[in-house]
Amino acid sequence: MNRSLRHQISTALVATFTPLLLNAPAYAAKAPAGATAVLAVLETSDLHANVVGYDYYKLAAEPSIGVDRTATLIKAARKEFANTLLLDNGDTIQGTAFADYQALVKPPACNEVLGIYKIMNALGYEGGTVGNHEFNYGLPFLNRITGSQFQVKGVDKGARCAGPAFPIVLANVNSLQTKAPLFAPYQIIDKKIMARGPDGKPVETLVKVGIIGFTPPDIMAWDKRWLEGRVATAGVRETAEKYIPEMRKKGAQLIVALSHGGLDDAPYSPAMESANWHLAKVPGIDVMLMGHAHQLFPNAESTVPQFNLPGVDKARGLVHGVPTVMPSQWGKHLGVVQLHLAYDGKTWSVDKDKTVVQARATQTGPKTFVEPDAEVAALVRAEHEATIAYVKTPVGRSAFRMTSYFADVGDPSALEVVNRAQAEYVGNYVKTNLPQYASLPVLSVSAPFKAGFPSVTDYTDVPAGDLALNNAADLYLFPNSLYAVKVDGAGLKAWLETAAQRFNTIDPAVSAPQELVNTRFPSFNFDTITSKDVSYEIDVTKKPGERIVNLTYLGKPVAPTQAFLVATNNYRASGGGGFPGLDGSNVVIASPDNNRDILIAHIRGAKELTRASHGAARSWRFARVETKGQVVFHSAPGLEGLAREAGLGNVSQVKADDGSGKGTALYAVDLSK
Repeated sequence: MNRSLRHQISTALVATFTPLLLNAPAYAAKAPAGATAVLAVLETSDLHANVVGYDYYKLAAEPSIGVDRTATLIKAARKEFANTLLLDNGDTIQGTAFADYQALVKPPACNEVLGIYKIMNALGYEGGTVGNHEFNYGLPFLNRITGSQFQVKGVDKGARCAGPAFPIVLANVNSLQTKAPLFAPYQIIDKKIMARGPDGKPVETLVKVGIIGFTPPDIMAWDKRWLEGRVATAGVRETAEKYIPEMRKKGAQLIVALSHGGLDDAPYSPAMESANWHLAKVPGIDVMLMGHAHQLFPNAESTVPQFNLPGVDKARGLVHGVPTVMPSQWGKHLGVVQLHLAYDGKTWSVDKDKTVVQARATQTGPKTFVEPDAEVAALVRAEHEATIAYVKTPVGRSAFRMTSYFADVGDPSALEVVNRAQAEYVGNYVKTNLPQYASLPVLSVSAPFKAGFPSVTDYTDVPAGDLALNNAADLYLFPNSLYAVKVDGAGLKAWLETAAQRFNTIDPAVSAPQELVNTRFPSFNFDTITSKDVSYEIDVTKKPGERIVNLTYLGKPVAPTQAFLVATNNYRASGGGGFPGLDGSNVVIASPDNNRDILIAHIRGAKELTRASHGAARSWRFARVETKGQVVFHSAPGLEGLAREAGLGNVSQVKADDGSGKGTALYAVDLSK
């Protein structure tokens, strides 16, 4: 029997028998009153298809990410604790070229398991939920790779395909056709555990663990093109209030909420993106697993506002007393909630005073990490190698280096090619299909998706030379679809004002260094125009909402009523990021084409990109102002020359190591120049 056939048979057997093992009756002795046990609930979240420690955009090993290293933590936890429950909190299948290859280029056949699920099956996951990014590739794909049978418009009612060997639960997304949840809203797992009786003797017994899942209701805006007319969302809090009593009635002794969101203490709304501060108040929840925000919780040193809310203990990992964990992203951490359980003769309860919540890191030192699990990498070796071959496909050339190292201070080199591609597409589309808009100027906005958030490796950096698919993926990170909206001059200014929240307010009279960039405002919301036809300034000495000055088009001030078509993506046009006036109501073009594919087509057509044609149209600048102290920001070290090439003569490096531990340097920008 050849190796390939052995692998197929092994995979089929795992997929066939694991669900049976998870859901089979558990024959175990009833625990005596006074018995105790420790159950470690293990969480991964926001893996984003980082199956191995590899950066497909740089075609290089990247030890700080990857489920292959998370697997090492999982196996270590299982050695440490007699009882573990391994769960995933979503945003699992999207986020890398590996994911795009499996979704868009070579989807798995109906009898094949998606690569990330193949790994999770082998690691023995016992449950999971769905994040917002699971919907990015559409409901037909999600239906197939999860082994579901969605009853929604546009999904073929065929045979059930192979999927994960564990239950996926999601309570707050319902089919419009059936009015029932798209996935099972919850699952009650008969979990065998080893406990100790009051006499200290070990006993194998049973605890019934209920898991329930939630995703952000914002998916209806973010993936409107896939979801509108097919599903509807419900609020997290009221959904929990509906199902948790039902779970208790059906015998759940412990309830774990897998909620793909963060914390927000704003007045509750069913449309809240991050409703977990309110969810933790719902009676009956024993553990809350969070995600979506890509943050680390618990973390006593965190300055993130959502972890400094009333009722949140960021050191112990409690939200209104509920043990809670968020294990950052990309497999960098494993959430571990050590539940100390006590049995009173009828049911198990959690001793919260003894409960310990941790987020364990794969990084063990400044540049050291746990060893990757070789078995995990072997499971997806074929898909991994196929992805590398895929992303190496040449599509054109660039005569200059395109990077986002200095995008926050005005370098358009990694943005202009995206904007030119999007504007060109919209212009051609209007000529062919929408002649009524032919007189309107077409603009385009894009943002630096990668700006050093987790580490110095998180920047777009496309060298001069051949451009391949991996370079296009580096320039445009997400599988969005191109949308175009009609806005007036006032709306355009409001759009740019929101984007300018990327910056802190600078006081010119302060002599101490001031941080330029507001890190709480994500770089992917820093939308900018890169066009020779548009000019504007950002005055960072003014408060947010009053920063955009001297906005002109073709050298003339933009009038509040002047109309424009603006190319963007489905996320932004449908309300993503909370930009004023962008709620889906003013969409003129909802293209079925992917922004990245449009970018690739543009590069192919241009054949060679030059700085003059694709990297020099800098529409915005900082308004000039003298400051007593330095205005500083952070980027990769030793790149002053790159800033000069981009025309940024007012940038200088202050320290080669800013002390953040991210490998970044401290730079200053002279706002008077």
